[in-house]
Amino acid sequence: MTLGLVAALAGLALLDSTSIGTLFIPIWLMLTPGRLKLSRFAVYLGTITVFYFAVGIVIVLGATQLAGHLDNQVAYWIQLVIGVALFAISFRFDSKKKTNTGKWQNRVNANGSAMALAGVAVLAGVVELATMLPYLGAIGMMSAAELRPAQIGLLLAGYCLVMIVPALLLLGGRLALRARIEPFLTRISTWFAEKGASATGWILGIAGFLVARDAVARLFFL
Repeated sequence: MTLGLVAALAGLALLDSTSIGTLFIPIWLMLTPGRLKLSRFAVYLGTITVFYFAVGIVIVLGATQLAGHLDNQVAYWIQLVIGVALFAISFRFDSKKKTNTGKWQNRVNANGSAMALAGVAVLAGVVELATMLPYLGAIGMMSAAELRPAQIGLLLAGYCLVMIVPALLLLGGRLALRARIEPFLTRISTWFAEKGASATGWILGIAGFLVARDAVARLFFL
């Protein structure tokens, strides 16, 4: 396990932290009228974190099995292709297209019980399975690095925790400076509704660069 790998994974995790499930639904929870209930917030974030970790374990088991049948050089070339593909896909996102966030906001506001909110977290995770490309790139990097199972589990857990750090920081600001931070949270929510597609394109582009850079370093410089 190298410092470069850890830094790249941390960067990908921070990119993943800007998804609807890990950032914007928590923001909408903070903006829900009435007193902020920390228990609801904890249930939601805890559920989606465990969901991402469990999905990661399932995927990495398959990826590790596949990598075990491939030559290291072949695995790195596959990683490079994935990185370049992510970068290319990023240009297909229309910066003028608005993101439909209304249905998610309605689900958040309509579900008051912890069980219902946990269901929203799982639903958000399932919906994002098709777009969790930074996460898939991170898993590919872990599998290609020939790490021990305990190391992969530790990195996956750290990745999932880094994903919710921005939401936790905003929560701390919301608790300490409610009147001052609510307009800021509202602006973030509005910005995402208007620029969400463009932001997704940037996220995929940066993720593709990080995945490809790691593959190039291993193929030609390590």
